[in-house]
Amino acid sequence: MEGSGRPLSVVVAGANVHDTRLLRATLEAVIIIRPPTLESPQNLCLDKGYDNPTGWDSVREAKYTPHIRRIGEAIAGVGGVKYPPRRWVVERTLAWMSKCRAILVRYEKKAHNYIGLLQMACILLWFRYQLKLTPVLR
Repeated sequence: MEGSGRPLSVVVAGANVHDTRLLRATLEAVIIIRPPTLESPQNLCLDKGYDNPTGWDSVREAKYTPHIRRIGEAIAGVGGVKYPPRRWVVERTLAWMSKCRAILVRYEKKAHNYIGLLQMACILLWFRYQLKLTPVLR
């Protein structure tokens, strides 16, 4: 997801698969064309769950600058001011996507049918965001 919570890619897997195993596939599924890394470095912020060799390797292979919080590291900002993680952005986006009934309860048996529904829900989120930004001409 990008900074304001809109999804950039979607990957489907079983509920028993840990997120770090899906990181490489998720980064490969991003559909936005990135600028060349020489012009501006691309940053990727992840939580402590990705602080393992698989997470670090996946981020580096995708040519992102990793910002992964270390396990056991305290959350502290500049001058002792604490900046809590913004987990609500992810939860809000998942709540928006769960408004679609076919996504909330998975009726589709085949993964490619379900991922198509997820992609349509992501398109709808982006469309609503774009519609909100464009001025209405009267």
